[in-house]
Amino acid sequence: MIDLQEILAKMNPNQKINYDRVMQQMTKAWAKENVRPKILVHVCCAPCSTYTLEYLTQFADLTVYFANSNIHPKEEYHRRAYVTQKFVSDFNEKTGKQVQFLEAAYNPNEYVRRVRGLEEEPEGGDRCRVCFDYRLDKTAQKAVELGFDYFASALTISPHKNSQTINSVGIDVQKVYTTRYLPSDFKKNNGYRRSVEMCEEYDIYRQCYCGCVYAAKAQAIDLVQIKKEAKAFMQDRDGAQEFPQIRFVFDGKEV
Repeated sequence: MIDLQEILAKMNPNQKINYDRVMQQMTKAWAKENVRPKILVHVCCAPCSTYTLEYLTQFADLTVYFANSNIHPKEEYHRRAYVTQKFVSDFNEKTGKQVQFLEAAYNPNEYVRRVRGLEEEPEGGDRCRVCFDYRLDKTAQKAVELGFDYFASALTISPHKNSQTINSVGIDVQKVYTTRYLPSDFKKNNGYRRSVEMCEEYDIYRQCYCGCVYAAKAQAIDLVQIKKEAKAFMQDRDGAQEFPQIRFVFDGKEV
């Protein structure tokens, strides 16, 4: 497998890194070596999963990891998790791929503790960096536990997220675990535009805020209304029951 650090070591340290090109170098190396790595891809929602899956499934076997205890309220978390599962199921049916889905436990108190003292930070500031680290650290831990070759993030598809920051965090997390980080900038090459097209093709719900209560309040999002709509949406819906074929299985058991 290709280690990101080997590629970065050959680059000019004073030059801004084009992480999309770095990822392309890695995918070309996989093709040359005739390997399909197993990648655990952290996703925050179905929209960010769209082009990410379309692109990466050309080269690798993917499992989507929904680990987002930052999302508030709980009802909205469940709506986004459900919509992500439905997209993965629909994507597999349409493309013949076999993307799997794995969901972390919802633990909002854990997230609140991690960002304590950063509540008033602006969107894109230190609170977001801590949030990226929190979720990518969980992804790397799970990748090691389940034997994945790489962990990655679909967050870089968003034009509202700083890909340099996300990749910097991913590289730092890689140093702690015996797994490899796959860098990305999925918004490149019209990736974001393609994600919008795929949301229309698959009729995907697109949320109006990143997920955390702090960003929602800064944007004057009506969380009472969000909770009401999400609760109504989830009435009689259960992703685990409706989409059992995509549940991640390890050593013959669902994780």
